[in-house]
Amino acid sequence: MEKHANFGSRMGAIFAAAGSAVGLGNVWRFPMEVGNNGGAAFILVYLLCILLMGLPIMVSEFVIGRHTQSNMIEAFRRLAPGRWWRFIGILGILAAFVILSYYIVVSGWTLYYTYSSFSGVLMDKDTDYGVFFGNFVANPWLSVLFAAFFMLLAHIVISRGVQGGIEKCSKVMMPVLLLIIGLLVLCAFSMPGIDEGLRFLLKPDFSKLTVSAVLSAMGQAFYSLSLAMGCLCTYASYFGPKTRLMSSAASVAAIDTFVAVLSGFIVFPAVFSVPDVEANAGPGLVFQTLPYVFNMAFDSVPWLGYLFSGMFYILLFLAALTSAISLHESVTAYVHENWHMSRKKAATLVSVSTMSLGVICSLSFGVLSGWTVFGMNVFDLFDSVSSKIMLPIGGVLIALFVGWYLDRKLVYMEVTNNGTLSERLFGVLMFLIRWVAPIAIMSMFVKGVMEML
Repeated sequence: MEKHANFGSRMGAIFAAAGSAVGLGNVWRFPMEVGNNGGAAFILVYLLCILLMGLPIMVSEFVIGRHTQSNMIEAFRRLAPGRWWRFIGILGILAAFVILSYYIVVSGWTLYYTYSSFSGVLMDKDTDYGVFFGNFVANPWLSVLFAAFFMLLAHIVISRGVQGGIEKCSKVMMPVLLLIIGLLVLCAFSMPGIDEGLRFLLKPDFSKLTVSAVLSAMGQAFYSLSLAMGCLCTYASYFGPKTRLMSSAASVAAIDTFVAVLSGFIVFPAVFSVPDVEANAGPGLVFQTLPYVFNMAFDSVPWLGYLFSGMFYILLFLAALTSAISLHESVTAYVHENWHMSRKKAATLVSVSTMSLGVICSLSFGVLSGWTVFGMNVFDLFDSVSSKIMLPIGGVLIALFVGWYLDRKLVYMEVTNNGTLSERLFGVLMFLIRWVAPIAIMSMFVKGVMEML
């Protein structure tokens, strides 16, 4: 039997897992949610959700993956042979497959906007950015071409294996991503809207904090950390026996939160630098509003606008790529291990099949826009079903499995590395896994279903 792969270093493991968590949810969705839900008060609730719900579920996935040293479906089969718990693994792999098929479409957008920024097209003062975006996504060739190129990049990384592909690229991409964020934050501090932007991000206004905003913070924390997608469980199967699960989870959550919050420090000073733009610009913030904002904010120094815009979309592209790699690996690991294929063949099968669905998702904004289910095009359907149904159900089941089904001693031995580490917070961790996380995720699930009806 082929030896199961492992990450070569602790730093490589953390960067890979952090890359899985850091994605479009941090740089695109987080500023949008902050803008829609009142700023600083939302951020405080988000941080609380990361601590009380995100970290416990992440540690649970780490326990399952590291203990079984296998993909998500096989992991549940080994831990609960002959029982229906295996459904959690199937749901996780299926969710990763569905998410990847439309995720590559949005990721292709980031590539196109990076090209458009540096070529000067995006910074043309005569550009109508709503029309520009609409024409691009409706173009049946251009949007598919960029999605396919993005998928090719992810495929190359996955084909090269765990250490030679995933870990090696993570050690390069994550530091570059953090460096770009730092540079963009420094640029943002030179904008005229910095004072109002900082006030929006740092001064809580709890009067704007509604029940819906709290549930949105839960959903953002859950989605941002890539929970219940099989990614973290699969990556944990590559952890060595000396990897500290609690500290690794804390490091991943810290990096993920750091990127998300700093994305707000990049976006909102720019937004408040332009008088006729609102902070709650909604889903079009990144691809329709921000190009206009960057153009106007750097009106007196055009070259700086080109640079800032280009760097921002490179940041978005890198964040998208690290997450796409983890989604791809989640499915590829299962095909490779359970279907007894070589890694390259397994990666090719996953790339071709998800890209085929990706083409349909991409075309659903144009020539296939008439194909609707419950009033949603294919892209929106995949997004809604995966994020509002599949992931919350998977998250609840993972919490119940680790909190109530698994032997408490097994969980303790994994968390403490067979008793070699002192873990005084183990009791608190188990309480959060058993009670707090399932209740919080169920409330998200109910909200998501109500939004779909």
